[in-house]
Amino acid sequence: MQEVIISIMDQFGYFGVFLLIAIENIFPPIPSELVLVFGGFMTTYTALKVWGVIVAATLGSLIGAIVLYYIGKILNKERLKKIVSGKIGKIIRLKPSDIEKADSWFDTKGNKTVFFCRFIPLIRSLISIPAGMSEMPMKKFLLYTIAGSLIWNTVLIIVGSKVGENWVKIVDTLDKYSHITVIVLFIVFLLVVAWFYKKKIKKKES
Repeated sequence: MQEVIISIMDQFGYFGVFLLIAIENIFPPIPSELVLVFGGFMTTYTALKVWGVIVAATLGSLIGAIVLYYIGKILNKERLKKIVSGKIGKIIRLKPSDIEKADSWFDTKGNKTVFFCRFIPLIRSLISIPAGMSEMPMKKFLLYTIAGSLIWNTVLIIVGSKVGENWVKIVDTLDKYSHITVIVLFIVFLLVVAWFYKKKIKKKES
């Protein structure tokens, strides 16, 4: 995949960066770290400028995030409540009230969540879905998405422009960070599930 990504960027320049980052937001397995750091490195031997790569990457992030936002909006709260009201809800032990609580939490914490999650691998993309599901105001969603994505993109692109041919080492380091983050998130998910079921059991016993 790395060779394909580099080939696209070499061939299409800014548009290649834009396209790859947009796709990465919708299809997280594409490594944005590779696109951003190599994009920065490209500014050292091509006509590409750092600011241009930053703009292209941020626009790509925004377009991808908007697509997922509307997917979340289609899978809205009311539809989820209907789903968990049936057999699926019994299997996964979720009630409509649980969806309400999650939606209420996102209403109060959504702004910070959308912003800070832009720095976390995998979650960086997926956070747009619950934002859409909770019908977070589009203006706020765009503001915090642009702010978080701009910072993330700028840092990695500038790093790529400074380290030169050592960009591969930076990508390898970031790749390890991504893997560790995914493992930590998976552990947190398991702990939350365990806590959730324990709470349900206690309610039944009482």
